[in-house]
Amino acid sequence: MFLLLMRKQIFILLLFASTSCNSQNSKKMKHNYTNDLINSTSPYLLQHAHNPVNWQPWSDEITERAERENKLILVSIGYAACHWCHVMEHESFEDLEVANLMNENFICVKVDREERPDVDHYFMTAVQLMQQRGGWPLNVITLPDGRPIWGGTYFPKESWMKNILSVANFYKQNKNKAEQYATDLHKGIQQISLTAEIDEVVPANSKLLEQGVERWKGRFDMKEGGNTGAPKFPMPVNLEFLLYYGFMKKDNISLEYIKTTLEKMARGGIYDQIGGGFARYSVDGKWKVPHFEKMLYDNGQLLSIYSKGFQQYKNEEFKTVIYETVDFIERELMDKSGAFYSSLDADSEGEEGRFYVWNKPELEEILKDDFELFSKYYNINKKGFWEHGNYILLRDESDKKFARENKLTAEQLHKNVLNWKSILLNERSKRVRPGLDDKTLTSWNALVIQGLTDAYKAFGDKRFLDMAKKNATFLKENVMQPNGKLFHNWKNKTASVDGFMEDYSLLIQATISLFEVTGDKEWLDIANKLCDYTFSHFYDEKSGLFYFSKKNENSVVTNHFQKEDNVLPSSNSVMANNLHRLYLILGNTDYLTAAQKMVQHITPQFVQYPMAYANWGILMLKTTEPFIEVALTGKNAEHIFREILNGYQPNILWAFSKKSSDIPILKDRFIENKTLIYICENMACQIPVESVEEANKLLLTFN
Repeated sequence: MFLLLMRKQIFILLLFASTSCNSQNSKKMKHNYTNDLINSTSPYLLQHAHNPVNWQPWSDEITERAERENKLILVSIGYAACHWCHVMEHESFEDLEVANLMNENFICVKVDREERPDVDHYFMTAVQLMQQRGGWPLNVITLPDGRPIWGGTYFPKESWMKNILSVANFYKQNKNKAEQYATDLHKGIQQISLTAEIDEVVPANSKLLEQGVERWKGRFDMKEGGNTGAPKFPMPVNLEFLLYYGFMKKDNISLEYIKTTLEKMARGGIYDQIGGGFARYSVDGKWKVPHFEKMLYDNGQLLSIYSKGFQQYKNEEFKTVIYETVDFIERELMDKSGAFYSSLDADSEGEEGRFYVWNKPELEEILKDDFELFSKYYNINKKGFWEHGNYILLRDESDKKFARENKLTAEQLHKNVLNWKSILLNERSKRVRPGLDDKTLTSWNALVIQGLTDAYKAFGDKRFLDMAKKNATFLKENVMQPNGKLFHNWKNKTASVDGFMEDYSLLIQATISLFEVTGDKEWLDIANKLCDYTFSHFYDEKSGLFYFSKKNENSVVTNHFQKEDNVLPSSNSVMANNLHRLYLILGNTDYLTAAQKMVQHITPQFVQYPMAYANWGILMLKTTEPFIEVALTGKNAEHIFREILNGYQPNILWAFSKKSSDIPILKDRFIENKTLIYICENMACQIPVESVEEANKLLLTFN
């Protein structure tokens, strides 16, 4: 009922935003004014530290000041790599006239959405309830107590001034109406964020998964990969589930779809053909024109899916993607401490993509006699043309086919491509670089650890494992407290912002994976400690779900249960998968019970919205299809582990130890002078074998 009322009131609020405001004698002011953001660690907030707007950083105490001064709060949310955030800053927040209007009528607050995902979620939910499209910059006006009453995304200067002045005037003249609207909207936010009742228990089963995927297939773009239409986002969570599903169900359509998607992305402009790494999305339907920002969280997850893609399809292109993406992360996003930075901006020198695109004359000058072949390979033609005489490098086909069509051996083409990349990477390094967001986020770093361990599984390259361990050690020493508490952010040798459930769940996932590939109990102990902390501080007994922020925190924003998978997997889906893995390693049946209860929140919706619950789908595959534990003990355990790692094996949990161990999955299985391989399903084990050949024969019986 309140939602219907809210929609009527939204209409009224949109009407009052149509009043006009005159704008004259606009002036820009930059770098001769300093506001309270100057002491922030967030690069995004620091970008606004010299705006004439009296920006404040977010804090729950901000409402005390607003209520004392009887002012509305204007909250503007973005992130460092956000192109339209920069545009709005330049058009409005650097403008003295706009700043005076904002300062006179509002307490103005800037928020880095990556640093404060809890605040971003609260206000994004509000804007979406207002029947507006969400996005960034996200701009919201709240009552002095922090409850939102108006919001939207990007506004040109004149529209921005008109809207915010209208809201301010309406509030002065209609406080009771604004109060009622805020009450109803806040109630809607709470209902969406915290409703966790299970109306109908639907058991996870194979039919449920099959129905969901069959429905999903209507959105597959079998020609270009990804979802049909534009824009195209990689969505690695979805790709991981569909690859696992295709493998277990022997579903050739899903397997072909994943192969096509990975190939098209690797050949498209969304992939940095010269320097490695992926942009966040492409604006078109063919992966050609990227939105050029490069995010750590995308590239960490894409390391995982391309590593698994290589294991499944044995496609050398995927191996190249892995090695080049790791090179990119190490070269451009890695601190000497082992920490990973957050992102690279889309813009440089005020232009989107300037750092990455090329014009024909400069390529001819740089490559000389090689230009003709290069232009065929990377489409310096109508297909690769972008704008203003610039070209986006992209490829049409496999190297094998290109070499055959151009009468080259594979070795000749490979040598040429490596040479071109080296030359152009060197030339590009002379350009003005895109802005770097050099804060370190625990959750995003954990995704890269996971990606690197998956790459290590696929290729056995110790470099990947060393990078993963270095980063995990950094997190252990800098953002983790002895009691298991995590901080979300690290910058300038200082950890800040209490960790969110995404930090805990993703770091638990990563440390379990490190235990699998190293046999080092230290990583399992960390996972256990973090798990204990989450149950004490985030777990809701009634629903069986984990809150996104610590429970019982006295915060202005409403807490929420993060359940839907998106570009990142939801914290609850990751935690449910963690509990299943820990159950198999530790034999703790309470963890299995908890995971089973969590997935009951999802099963009723899965068939209708499988793409929103893909990581939950992975857990359902683990519990409805054969899932195997492989435990190895003995002095050659690690060597044999590497030998058995052969191809794509998504339904195996690994554990090995070179000596006697008290870890339940390994306990009482060590025999001196023998290396034994135990193949188990749900803790019921076959008679141990001693050779890789015997182990592989047993593993085949499960598929």
